[in-house]
Amino acid sequence: MANIVRAGLVQQKWTGDKDSMIANAVEAIASAASQGAQVVCLQELFYGPYFCQVQDTDYYSYTEGIPDGPTTELMCEVAERHGVVLIVPMYEQEQPGVYFNTAAVIDADGTYLGKHRKNHIPQVKGFWEKFYFRPGNLGYPVFDTAVGRIGVYICYERHFPEGWRALGLAGAKIVFNPSATSRSLSQHLWRLEQPAAAVANEYFIGAINRVGVEPLGDNDFYGQTYFVDPRGQLIGDAASDTEEEVLVRDLDMDMLAEVRDLWAFYRDRRPDTYESLTRP
Repeated sequence: MANIVRAGLVQQKWTGDKDSMIANAVEAIASAASQGAQVVCLQELFYGPYFCQVQDTDYYSYTEGIPDGPTTELMCEVAERHGVVLIVPMYEQEQPGVYFNTAAVIDADGTYLGKHRKNHIPQVKGFWEKFYFRPGNLGYPVFDTAVGRIGVYICYERHFPEGWRALGLAGAKIVFNPSATSRSLSQHLWRLEQPAAAVANEYFIGAINRVGVEPLGDNDFYGQTYFVDPRGQLIGDAASDTEEEVLVRDLDMDMLAEVRDLWAFYRDRRPDTYESLTRP
């Protein structure tokens, strides 16, 4: 009998306020759970606009503690209610003035498991993230969940192969990449990078993008959320490029052993030759 994990991804439009974004996400999680989803990931900085289009200290007010903030506590209740694993990307305050772009990971019984802090922080037009976030300091954790070992890689990090590999070496079977990426900047890379990373690292990837143009700038977030398997093939169609969507797909975990036996990339690695890659 196939070992199937049913997984969900949520792409949202900015509603205009934090409370309604959270309510929208809770409803989307319920929708995914009603379709049998066992794990659901939300988009990057899910409860706010993508405020990094501007540099304004007012948006520091979107920070919360993780795990002791109200949204993490709510999502623990939601996870337990529906029996689903949740990946919840938020704007984290570690202490006053120290902020991270973070994703909390919550198990299907509502237990908070830990968090990934975005390590790679861009600073380009329309993506002024260094104004808001410190680089992550927790490495590349992998979490033991009710659906197996999962990892998180956030948006801009997808351009860096080292973290993808670190997650694979730590045993990740599914990696979620919640993003906020715009049509004019990176759409041509969206269908290239995650499939390539899934092949190179031999695991499933869930790639999530928000959708729509928000009042803070002209970034056109193009959705097209999708799952890709370790052969580099999309699992079903990608989501809409203009509308909100809850994408639910079946991931055949038996494929992991088949692909790893066929290609044996982990066997054939040569870490003894990679020393120069880690020099500053």
